[in-house]
Amino acid sequence: MVKPDYLVTADYFNDLLLQNISFLDVRAEAEFVKGCMPHAVNLPILNNHERHLVGTCYKQRGQQAAIQLGHELVGGELKASRVQQWCEHVVKKPNTHVYCWRGGMRSRLAQQWMSEAGVDVPLIEGGYKALRRSLMAIIDNAARNVPMIRIGGKTGVAKTLLIDEINCSIDLEKYANHRGSSFGRMVNQQPSQSNFEHMLAVNLLRKTRYTSNKKTLFVEDESCSIGVIGIPAKFYEAMRLSPLAVVEMPLEFRVQRVLKEYIIDMLAAYEAEDIENGFENFSNYLIESLLRIQKRLGLERHRHANELLAKALKMQLSTGDVQAHEAWITLILSEYYDPMYAYQIKKNNTSVVFRGSYAEVLEWARQFDME
Repeated sequence: MVKPDYLVTADYFNDLLLQNISFLDVRAEAEFVKGCMPHAVNLPILNNHERHLVGTCYKQRGQQAAIQLGHELVGGELKASRVQQWCEHVVKKPNTHVYCWRGGMRSRLAQQWMSEAGVDVPLIEGGYKALRRSLMAIIDNAARNVPMIRIGGKTGVAKTLLIDEINCSIDLEKYANHRGSSFGRMVNQQPSQSNFEHMLAVNLLRKTRYTSNKKTLFVEDESCSIGVIGIPAKFYEAMRLSPLAVVEMPLEFRVQRVLKEYIIDMLAAYEAEDIENGFENFSNYLIESLLRIQKRLGLERHRHANELLAKALKMQLSTGDVQAHEAWITLILSEYYDPMYAYQIKKNNTSVVFRGSYAEVLEWARQFDME
């Protein structure tokens, strides 16, 4: 019999998340892909096909018939195999907690079957839905109660690098796996919207768990979307209304920064993913990214930038020299990104509380860490 205290209520959710405990997610694969808890492993009690059959049976014949079908589908050797997988995972991760969608029949059966096999696992009351509700409350609470300062500046001033040097900061682009610009796509896909929100919430919890001292949280000045990911509305509104510190660096510095991040580092990432087709995939990424700004850049300037890019890629492929990329990078910084940022900063001018170089803004920001 499962121990009665092996039902974990919402009062303990934050502690579990801070401890990076492992979750056993017994929902179907399609549910897991849409959103899961950090450090969760998906070992379904009903896979996609089985869940579809049970769901259809429920609609046509009712709950009891659906339950009976579920037991028929997952019985005998298949049941034993799934229970063994669960138990093996728990042996590797002894503090594992189990959940399904709402803490109902699927997770309770999984907990019962593991207990019968000699392995007791705590069950999350309310399941994934309750955990997610708790995480979204953390984001809303931070939006209401945690003072923020945005770090802004033109493309290439190393805002993200600066954010990462400040102790009490949140790197939204890291959680979104995107740099937030037309060239911001990374080699790997972005997470689901739900998983982005979960990562954001857990890290907000880590940074702001002691909110009584009103420690200031630093964030990068972002638009409401980072790639396909949307920043939660209340959190974004709090960001938008927060003071702004602007990093100012020379064009030469910015060109070299973009060269490193978007050329040297991205080629390395593409080649690590696929050594044979890495350069071709990297080239397509740059060409497609440039095409996305064609309308705003203008046909003539886009044509010129595209020619410079083609020459740079040809030289890079034949000699390994990346210097030729500086020409088209300089063009789009000075004729596309800089005018766009000048317009945005003009609208936000009253929010600016500090301006300076990378080092000066970092020194200014670190005084808030000592408060």
